[in-house]
Amino acid sequence: MTQAGLATVRCVDPVDTVITNLENAATAAGLTVLARINHRASAADVGLELRPTELLIFGNPRAGTALMLDQQTAELDLPFRALVWEDEAGQVWLTYPEPASLARCHNLAKTSEPVLAAIRDGMSSLLHGRTRGRRP
Repeated sequence: MTQAGLATVRCVDPVDTVITNLENAATAAGLTVLARINHRASAADVGLELRPTELLIFGNPRAGTALMLDQQTAELDLPFRALVWEDEAGQVWLTYPEPASLARCHNLAKTSEPVLAAIRDGMSSLLHGRTRGRRP
């Protein structure tokens, strides 16, 4: 179930704990948190059931703007987002777009590589200690 262009890591805590920890870590790192969307709650509002699933939308306007100046279509994938979800077996996962896939998808120039590396390293730092392993 691995999907091209996405990084998925196993989490040891419930969805709400993982998303709260990620939100707090992003804020502490000086990133702007734009939205936290509880898809399960939205489904319940219309009488549907969904396993725990939350999306965090966050970013750094300076970094994001640099990518948008390179290729405006990058705006379709920015600000950055991370999805925390529970599978049918009750295992919690965190999935986010791999920065390299953004480069390929939007044909970003070599000059954007430092920004993409910073995003990759930043996600690694935000996730440190909050997840365990990589999805097979």
